[in-house]
Amino acid sequence: MTASATKRNAKFPSQSALAKTFHWVNIIALLLMMASGLQIYNANPVFGGRAGWDFPELVLLGGWLAGGRAWHFAIMWVYSLNLLAYGVFVFVTRRWQHRFASSGDLKALRASQNEKRKNFAKHRLVYTAIVPVLLLAIASGLAMYKPAQLHWLAALFGNWQTLRTVHFLTVPIVLAFSLVHSLLALKVGNLRLIKSMFV
Repeated sequence: MTASATKRNAKFPSQSALAKTFHWVNIIALLLMMASGLQIYNANPVFGGRAGWDFPELVLLGGWLAGGRAWHFAIMWVYSLNLLAYGVFVFVTRRWQHRFASSGDLKALRASQNEKRKNFAKHRLVYTAIVPVLLLAIASGLAMYKPAQLHWLAALFGNWQTLRTVHFLTVPIVLAFSLVHSLLALKVGNLRLIKSMFV
């Protein structure tokens, strides 16, 4: 058997149907939230005030401010509940033992000569680092959604502009995470690993 045939017949990584569902819902919800969030942004840009730069209609969802808010807050519940369900899934199935960073990963980055081991360590560190960012995105979003009822949460951010800026900046961080997460997955398991999460 040739090397290419062996590669084609290599075991396809297996992912549970639940894991695939969580990833699909997460990606779709995130895209809808970004599009509706940019619709809200255009009504009063975070940077530059009313004269700030607008995003083109091609990437917006909602048609106007109220429409953007309706979409954003509706999808927020889908996104948040999906993340919560995924967190429970990771805990119950003990996937956290293989997905999140440990002291061994830090040691591997410092001392290991094994590139594959170091890539696994980087992957888990990135996967772990995104958790507080996601929690910050949800917390800041909830504080803007219900500023009167959750005044104590909004107060943690100091003022309204800081709250809006923090919430807005979580978006490029999550996008950067998605890119790095995908690149590290390619290094660790090639394209087969990424395909296994969606098909």
